[in-house]
Amino acid sequence: MASPQDKFLTGKILISLPKLDDDCFGKSVIYLCSHNKEGAMGFIINKKLKDFSLSDLAVPLPSDRFSSLNQMFLYQGGPVEKIRGFILHSAEYNKPGTYQVSDDIAVSSNLEVLKDIAYGIGPNENLVALGYCAWAPSQLEGEILQNDWFIGEASNDLLFHTDDDLKWERAMDETKIDLSRFLSTTGHA
Repeated sequence: MASPQDKFLTGKILISLPKLDDDCFGKSVIYLCSHNKEGAMGFIINKKLKDFSLSDLAVPLPSDRFSSLNQMFLYQGGPVEKIRGFILHSAEYNKPGTYQVSDDIAVSSNLEVLKDIAYGIGPNENLVALGYCAWAPSQLEGEILQNDWFIGEASNDLLFHTDDDLKWERAMDETKIDLSRFLSTTGHA
């Protein structure tokens, strides 16, 4: 069993600072599923893929239940393996292959969870992401030291019930840090 110090920032969120203004990481909120001495892995939770829902994927699901999946959107989970799907979900759902991140959150990456969602026996809360974010050993720590990211607490409400357009602002507000103290450019005196 992993000790608490082996988990580092697992289960926390990363909130990008304004200086990260590219399409992928600008104003992004990332849920960290794993962070240890080998690196880190997580999913962007606030960037919905526009005009693309779960029903647009060619997955073998029962057609009589397909309409319930039309309401599920796909998220840009990150720049790594953009065609690989993951389901970030509430932890009451646990099947073989489910990775328990925290007491409240788990991750699955098989079609079984989508079938269970279609049949109404899947996780109560879920977010489907294509791709993921990954960092090599010490890379994330370096980015945090460069003030690329704030670290925040994750909540089911933020992950699953906050409007995507408001997640970054809400996460920043919850840190209680005054953003005006961080400039996107630095000068030399």
